[in-house]
Amino acid sequence: MLSKFETKSARVKGLTFHPKRPWILSSLHNGIIQLWDYRMCTLLDKFDEHDGPVRGICFHNQQPLFVSGGDDYKIKVWSYKLKRCLFTLLGHLDYIRATNFHHEYPWILSCSDDQTIRIWNWQSRTCICVLTGHNHYVMCAQFHPSDDLVVSGSLDQTVRVWDISGLRKKSVAPGPGGLEERLRNPGHTDLFGTTDAVVRHVLEGHDRGVNWVAFHPSLPLLVSAGDDRMVKMWRMSDSKAWEVDSCRGHYNNVSSCMFHPRAELILSNSEDKSIRVWDMQKRTCLQTFRRDHDRYWVMAAHPSLNLFAAGHDSGTVVFKLERERPAYAVHNNQLFYVKDKFLRKLDFSSNKDVSVIPLRVGRHPIYAMSYNAAENAVLLATRTTNIESSTYDLYAIPKGSESEADSKRSGGITAVWVARNRFAVLDKSKVVHIKNLKNEITKKIQLPGDGQPDDIFYAGTGMLLVKSADILTLFDVQQRRSMAQVKQSKVKYVVWSGDLSHVALLAKHTINICNRKMESLCTVSESVRVKSGVWDDSGVFIYTTVNHIKYVMVNGDSGIIRTIDLPIYVTRIKGNSVYCLDRECRPRVLEIDPTEFKFKLALVQRKYDEVLHMVRNASLVGQSIIAYLQQKGYPEVALHFVKDEKTQFALALECGNVEVGLEAARSLDDKSCWERLGEMALLQGNHQILEMAYQRTKNFDKLAFLYLITGNSEKLKKMMKISEIRKDLCSNFQIALFLGDVEERIKVLSTCHQKSLAYLTAAAFGFPTEGLEATTVPVADPVAASLGSPPLPVAQCETNWPLLTVSKGLFDGKRDPVAKVGGVAAAMEVDVGGVGGAWDDDEVVLDEDGEIVVDPNDFEDAVEAGSGWDVDVDDLDLPADLDGSGPADGDALVVVPTRGANPANSWSNSSQLAVDHVLAGSFTTALRLLHDQIGVVDFTLYKDLFARTYSRSRVAFTGLPLCPPLLGYPHRNWKDTTATKNLLPAVGLKLSNLVDSLQAAYQSTTTGRFADAVDRFREILLSVPLLVVGTNQEVREAQQLVEICREYIVGLSMEMLRKELPKTSLSEQKRCCEMAALFTHCNLQPVHQLLTLRSATMLFFKLKNLKTASSFARRYLELGPKPEAATQIRKILQACERSPVDAHQLEYDQHNPFDICAASYRPVYHGKAVVRCPFSGASYFPEFKGQLCRVSQCTEIGKDCLGLRISSVQFR
Repeated sequence: MLSKFETKSARVKGLTFHPKRPWILSSLHNGIIQLWDYRMCTLLDKFDEHDGPVRGICFHNQQPLFVSGGDDYKIKVWSYKLKRCLFTLLGHLDYIRATNFHHEYPWILSCSDDQTIRIWNWQSRTCICVLTGHNHYVMCAQFHPSDDLVVSGSLDQTVRVWDISGLRKKSVAPGPGGLEERLRNPGHTDLFGTTDAVVRHVLEGHDRGVNWVAFHPSLPLLVSAGDDRMVKMWRMSDSKAWEVDSCRGHYNNVSSCMFHPRAELILSNSEDKSIRVWDMQKRTCLQTFRRDHDRYWVMAAHPSLNLFAAGHDSGTVVFKLERERPAYAVHNNQLFYVKDKFLRKLDFSSNKDVSVIPLRVGRHPIYAMSYNAAENAVLLATRTTNIESSTYDLYAIPKGSESEADSKRSGGITAVWVARNRFAVLDKSKVVHIKNLKNEITKKIQLPGDGQPDDIFYAGTGMLLVKSADILTLFDVQQRRSMAQVKQSKVKYVVWSGDLSHVALLAKHTINICNRKMESLCTVSESVRVKSGVWDDSGVFIYTTVNHIKYVMVNGDSGIIRTIDLPIYVTRIKGNSVYCLDRECRPRVLEIDPTEFKFKLALVQRKYDEVLHMVRNASLVGQSIIAYLQQKGYPEVALHFVKDEKTQFALALECGNVEVGLEAARSLDDKSCWERLGEMALLQGNHQILEMAYQRTKNFDKLAFLYLITGNSEKLKKMMKISEIRKDLCSNFQIALFLGDVEERIKVLSTCHQKSLAYLTAAAFGFPTEGLEATTVPVADPVAASLGSPPLPVAQCETNWPLLTVSKGLFDGKRDPVAKVGGVAAAMEVDVGGVGGAWDDDEVVLDEDGEIVVDPNDFEDAVEAGSGWDVDVDDLDLPADLDGSGPADGDALVVVPTRGANPANSWSNSSQLAVDHVLAGSFTTALRLLHDQIGVVDFTLYKDLFARTYSRSRVAFTGLPLCPPLLGYPHRNWKDTTATKNLLPAVGLKLSNLVDSLQAAYQSTTTGRFADAVDRFREILLSVPLLVVGTNQEVREAQQLVEICREYIVGLSMEMLRKELPKTSLSEQKRCCEMAALFTHCNLQPVHQLLTLRSATMLFFKLKNLKTASSFARRYLELGPKPEAATQIRKILQACERSPVDAHQLEYDQHNPFDICAASYRPVYHGKAVVRCPFSGASYFPEFKGQLCRVSQCTEIGKDCLGLRISSVQFR
């Protein structure tokens, strides 16, 4: 029995599978109907309108409906799309035991304790037939899957088979005597009464009441179960029915039974807390599955899948009887797989599928296959319920088709090939045996390690992957030693790449990609089960889940390729085709679009030609591609996929493409966009776009200053006119100063009633002063006034400011296919249409890179042909002592030394520690490392820490007077003579410094300054990732420091919140006591633990919870407090022991281990779902996943990360 899904609920009385969706309905004894998704393990909906238990439940096979019947005598028809009851059918007079839809007609079948069976038309909402005859409760009734029959079972110890062909002819059958004639003659009645339903067979054989009865899906058989603890099988014909045999084995009432839809099996469950599987032919019990405390009440089978469900006292279990994963092996272009007791071979190239050899297959399916191409032999491993009884078969495949193969069977858990003529077997004693082709043991290997090996996997010639507990070991069979290890729990399958350079370790919900040295490269987690996987030729791992085909690259990038309806087991990827097997072992070929992962792979491998080809030809769209390109630092590539103007504008600014940004800003025409574009244009010195941005945002002051520094006097005069119109006197006066316009300045000063300044300006510059008299006017000196005039611009700057010449990027200029020649010339857009005269229109030849191809002979022709560059060398009068040759020796040349490289530039390239990147000033890469290692997503708190750390990275000392100081870069590995090129910076923060800070935080805690203590502990916590330590012992000490800070932050934060809570009502007092009790479980220093226990003892004593108060008092006294403090606690303990009873029930169980949720401050008991902070390790309920950790205030709860990295030894 393979359990796929379990629920916890009240007693389950009814179950039904949806025919197409992964849903199951369970009706409960408390009146609630639950709709579950058994694939995603989630509760989708609840329906609660019945009063009392609901015993009957059934999905319609086509419509979005289900029907239920309960102890309130009501049949309700529901719509799961509308999530409500559509109507109620009334007619039964007692409890309703079962309700079922007909597979074809609009009928509902119901049976009741009123001893009747009723058939209803759910479209007309009327009862169309009542079947009477039973003289006790009718416990079960079902339609036949294809014939016009109904079977019912009752506590009157009989099973009745009813013929309802008359009802079909009367209600739905066309033709004479059918529905049409009845509609024409509504008053006509049958002469001898109704013949809608008649009893065909009455089966008597049970000694007590019958609880369940069911038809066989295809054979004329019945199976029934009753309170006589029997499961009986019946055969029927048109004229009679008889008992075939009984299955004995249950030792309490049998609740339910059914035929297996696709095998010769009978399933039954009982109040003896067991499910039993019976052989139909031998009527013997094959398997028994028991529960410890829960009685079974009902069972259901999926109409098309190999799934069953059983309802018991505390919930539902969805299960399979056996694995459906086919056993297969792939070699080159051939797929070997097991189907219908044959080994088959499929040729991928020709698609030819042939049977190879018949197999000896027992009751248990084949678990795994290993193929040896050199010897043309296969190993087939079979697992049993008792794993120690597992066996394997060795088959030598003959050359003839479908001839008998030589086979050898032996006991063993797993068998895999390790060489051309040797294979390894893990036996039940957990020893590995190396055997030859005669199945003889040649060597025994006791595997190293403490734990017992659980399984072995192929790992190349002479190598094995040994699985034990949560560790996988790469083991060399020849040398008998471990080569490498990786920590991965519950690995089920191992998939190697073609060259054995990478391996995928598949667990139930995780995939771990490792290299040959078993170093973990990336891990992918799934919420549903991982089914299979295979490596693509390009080195991408393609895997399948229950409902998707996905991919993961070795760098951790992953995504979805396509959705699938049913699980498949992928065997090979070739181009756009996925070769796979389904659960019926049928080979299938699915088409996929591999463009997305090939595009990402080409980017990672820097194959930019392939990237460019895909950009031009592939239809890559979607936010995920754009976000991926931004994340990987390729915004210029992302520009090719963006149609949205806002995203296009943001990407253009990110990659510095102001031209594309200008187009997007024009389309958006938003003020904030123009401002951002102006800032980017200013950084690049593109004053033409900057001018447009200032004009659109009406930023007149900056625009005037731009005209001033570019020497554009004409536009500056226009700005002065605009400021005058705007009546902006300040701007008007400032621009007049820029232009040296004295008359305008006098005018502005007069307008703003500054008569004295206006008179002074006019007198100083020799302008008329009429009307500008003032009371006190200083004497003006016209000679000195010439210094007040601004200098005139020498030349107006019409071109953009010069930029450094850089090589053109691969993707630059690809947006416009017309612009073939990039660079500065294309950007300048020079108009050469009217050029003539001395500028000859010679043909210019360009090479592939857009550079001008120059022929040296062209210069000679130009000098001879034109006269514009005539230079008569012969007329030069040069001194005779001058020689045309240069200096004879190199000593006369002065070579300026080149500037040395900054040592900090190499720090970030030589280290994977975040602190080294901070010391190098590369904050972006440091933040990315902290994000990947400990899950930091909010970097606000690290701003000050980064600044302080960066300030320690260099020392300054005085060089020459009046010159800037010289910088020195201390290194921590300066003694290492071999590390001249990989020097690393000295770190000013030591582990001992944090230990000293920890003592100060302890002191704040002792004195009761909790807020200050929390801040100190948090600063210590955030400083730990910025350490560098040298040994594993120091790494463990740093991790211990993190744990101490976490415990104190959680406890003190909880205590501060408790003190702020109101304490007026009883519930508020109980909550305060709960928090005080949880505080005592924080791992604090003994002096602080005494304080928490003393506080909890007092609070619980006041609340009259004397039993719990006494336990706190005993814990307090065990820590050895001071005598005066211990005296008071002993008195409280004596008072509690007189009546050790808790007056109130609290959410606190001191005997059940728990963690404290750092967000809600409630206990998370062991066994319940919990998520943790990847840095601090703080525990949280699952609903807080994805939020900020309350302890660190910067990391994401539940994020999958590498872990804390503060030493180089952690990377070895």
